[in-house]
Formats: sequence, C-alpha cells, structure tokens
Amino acid sequence: MGSRQTWPQIKQSDQYRGLWVALDECRYDARTAQPLEGSVVDADEDLVALCSRMQAEESRHCAIVFCDGDEPSPEPPPPRARLSSSPPSERNLAH
Repeated sequence: MGSRQTWPQIKQSDQYRGLWVALDECRYDARTAQPLEGSVVDADEDLVALCSRMQAEESRHCAIVFCDGDEPSPEPPPPRARLSSSPPSERNLAH
C-alpha cells in the first residue's frame, strides 16, 4: 500500500472492493469535499478495526472511505416528465 492513486482507480481495483480504505495526503474536491486522490495506507472490511489501527499508528489525518466499486453518476438523473397535467379522475372521465 502507500502508492498515490485517484479515487476512481481505487474504486475500480478488486484489491479494495468491499473494504474501508484509509487515505493519507488526500486531495479533495472543493465542491463536494470528497477525496479525489490519495495514498492508500490501510484497508479493512471492519471499520472499527481500521480506525483502531489508524489511531494506534497516530494516522489521525486520514480520510476513511468505503470502496463499493460503483462509480457515482456525475449528475443526478433528470426528473421524470409527467404524462398528463390533468388529475387521473379527469383523464378517466374523458372518452
């Protein structure tokens, strides 16, 4: 561990999928405050165990994030368009 990687690279790695990952020397997105890249210093499926190790090693400035392997969509999906502006009761009466 310890090599600097982007968050998308980490998320796509089978090595970290399903694990909590401790990142040091992070660079963050100014808009979302989410890590963009960092150096992986440790990873574990047990969040408590990972936090305990980080505390024991005095690595208290690490970002700890869950690596689920799914890439977030860059923007939320557009809202669904309504089929009709009239209420359902009015649509049923019109023949």
